[in-house]
Formats: sequence, C-alpha cells, structure tokens
Amino acid sequence: MFDQVREDIASVFHRDPAARNTLEVLLNYPGLHAVLFHRLAHWLWGRNFKQLARLISTFSRWLTGIEIHPGATIGRRFFIDHGMGVVIGETAEIGDDVTLYHGVTLGGTSWNKGKRHPTLEDGVVVGAGAKVLGPFVVHRNAKIGSNSVVTKEVPEGATVVGIPGRVISQPLTEKEKNRQEMAEKIGFQAYGVSNDMPDPVAEAIHLLLDHMHAVDGKLDRVCTNLKKQGIQGCDEKLPELKDEDFKPVNAGGTD
Repeated sequence: MFDQVREDIASVFHRDPAARNTLEVLLNYPGLHAVLFHRLAHWLWGRNFKQLARLISTFSRWLTGIEIHPGATIGRRFFIDHGMGVVIGETAEIGDDVTLYHGVTLGGTSWNKGKRHPTLEDGVVVGAGAKVLGPFVVHRNAKIGSNSVVTKEVPEGATVVGIPGRVISQPLTEKEKNRQEMAEKIGFQAYGVSNDMPDPVAEAIHLLLDHMHAVDGKLDRVCTNLKKQGIQGCDEKLPELKDEDFKPVNAGGTD
C-alpha cells in the first residue's frame, strides 16, 4: 500500500516539470489527492463497505473537483494533471502509467448493468476535455487528443483526434521500421515529409532504403556462411558515414 503511494507521488515528478518537492506535491496536487482517496475507497468497495466508499468518493469530489467511482479499477503510477472536471465511471479499468488531463470523461453509453465504461491499457495518454465513452479498449501507449470524442476501440500506439475520434497515426509497420533503421544508419531524414504528404523523391529514397536493407541482410548471411567455411574476408569495416555529409545545403547563402 505504502509502496503504491510512493509510486503515485514519484509519478508526479516524472510527468510534471512544475513539481519541485514532495511537500509541494502532497499539499497542492488535487490529482494526487483524488488518486489517494480512490485507493482507500476502492479498498473499502472491494470489502463490501460500499456506503462508506461512496462517502469517501463524494468527499474527494468535493475537495478536488475529480469524480472517481470507487468501483473503478486503477493501476500503478496513475497521474491526473490539473484534474478539474475529470469523471471516471464505475466499470472503468485503467492500467499502469496512464495519464489523464483535466476535463476527461471515461463514461458509459448505456444504462444496462455490467461493463459500461472503457478500459485504458498501460501508457495511455488522454488529452484535456476528451470523452472516452463505452465498454471498449484503448490499447497500450495510445494517445487521445484534447476534446476528442472516442466511442470505439483504439489500436496500440495509435493517436486519435476529432469528433468522432479518428486515428491519424499508427505504429510503424515492419517495413517502415526497417526504412527508419537504414535511414538512421546512413544519416538520412526526409525532412517535412509525412505519410499523408506523398513526395516522389522521398518515395524513391524509400525504395532505395528498402533495397539497401535487403542487400544488408543478404551480405550478412553470405558473411556468416563464409565464416562457417573458414573463409576470411568479411572483417573489413565499411567506410564511416558522417552526419555532416548529409545535412541539407543552404542554397541561398547565409541564414
């Protein structure tokens, strides 16, 4: 219990650069107060002291402006920044290292009994004013933009914005990871180019990176087989690539 409290306090320092010392955090962070009250209320709720749990939850709401139903399940290192207006429903489930900003609602869309509220997996970040409504999963490390309204499942690592919420970015595919790895290896970056801004030159370079990655893999396999046969010749280092050789040239003279 006390270890969890220490983690809750430490999470404030990890995610809020304005936090200066432990005493300041303990006295002046309503998000932390709400989480600590919820830990106690949830413990009582699980032991069937439901009326007392609701009283503690109501007192916490009055004190902090944050409403967390004592039935909600919250993981470790949960952080509510600013906090005013946050509402978390009874059947909400929150994983570890989740961050919510002020005005967030984890709500339901039905009056039926059972699971009515969302599940936020580890590392999820929900921006100010966002509404996450319904019994679906927001998967690990996803991000929900400010004032978005999300009513369906969010993939792992995705970013969702808008009303209704739509995915604007997803984790890199295996091919994109290979391209990024090769680009970093040779010092190349396609500055200012994104997936929704097609650029024929960037696309040509991407194809070249794919080819280079395939050649790299083939050479590694050839060298491995040669070494197994006792044949030397793969120990020579390739010429070093310097970052400055790949910096864009300023054609206009001085900046």
